[in-house]
Amino acid sequence: MQKMTLIAAAGAAALFTTVPAHAEAATSGKSCGDVSIAQMNWAAAAVTTNIAKFLLEQGYGCKVSLVKSDTVPAITSVAENGSPDVVTNLWLNSAGDAYKKLEKTGKIKRVAKVLTPGGVEGWWIPTYLAKKHPELTTIKGVMAHPEWVGGSFNNCPDGWGCRIVNDNLIKALDLKKSGITVFNHGSGQTLATSIASAYADKKPWFGYYWGPTVVMGKYKMTRVKLGDVNMKVFAKLQNKDTQNPKVSDFPAAVDLTAVTSKFAKTHPAETEFFSKMTFKTSTMSTLLAWQDKNKSSAQETAVHFITTYPEVWKNWLSAPAQKKLAKLTKG
Repeated sequence: MQKMTLIAAAGAAALFTTVPAHAEAATSGKSCGDVSIAQMNWAAAAVTTNIAKFLLEQGYGCKVSLVKSDTVPAITSVAENGSPDVVTNLWLNSAGDAYKKLEKTGKIKRVAKVLTPGGVEGWWIPTYLAKKHPELTTIKGVMAHPEWVGGSFNNCPDGWGCRIVNDNLIKALDLKKSGITVFNHGSGQTLATSIASAYADKKPWFGYYWGPTVVMGKYKMTRVKLGDVNMKVFAKLQNKDTQNPKVSDFPAAVDLTAVTSKFAKTHPAETEFFSKMTFKTSTMSTLLAWQDKNKSSAQETAVHFITTYPEVWKNWLSAPAQKKLAKLTKG
């Protein structure tokens, strides 16, 4: 899948400034002008926004600025200042009522899900283990054969939201009674390292993880089915003081792109682009793994995506924008 070396990626990064933003007209027949995009402070968000910047500048003639932010500050800024124009990688379960209220006032509108099916989290085993013991793809199979997963569950660190959910699920399933010891990791780094160590020696591993992440892009993992998703049950699992918790699998987390209502009116072509810009969660994990392996910047990773996955982003663009990008990436 990798079509260019790190050196080539660095050279290709020059494409970001190949065409001056003001030199081309937007596909609507008028200048796109300035576009501001909130860039959340995690790797997937930086990659997403740099891809959007590249395509908007080179395809639509926009002058794009990436505004470093986070979920709550970005929502607050839109509410108070009407900017930035675009907020992407907005995890709805972290935005809470603040975002919903902003939608109700008509200041912002959601246009797409950045990830399909969304942010994923759950309980996993290495795929090599699933192939050896297909029974382990369900929690009943895991609990019936604890020795096959090493007799241990790798849990989230204290203070993480997933720790509360996991602790409730462990109680609801009576996981310990099946002979599985719960190991509570002290940090996200040790949790990730435990998967890497297991993979290195093809040893058993069972525990919680999420995506898109470097780990999920680097290692093939198979999800253990806990049962059906029940949103009412899952909502209670998120509370530390839940009495008699029940079992629900983890639902996919909604990860949005939203634009201000003003931007939607003044930039219909660019809004349509954002309405189509979506990534498979697995693809984003693969990009993050590539970035980690090559010690690349978010900009270089964006260029890698542009050159490697044209079949993904081509249909995000209008016909004129596709022609411009075809000329720039040819060869």
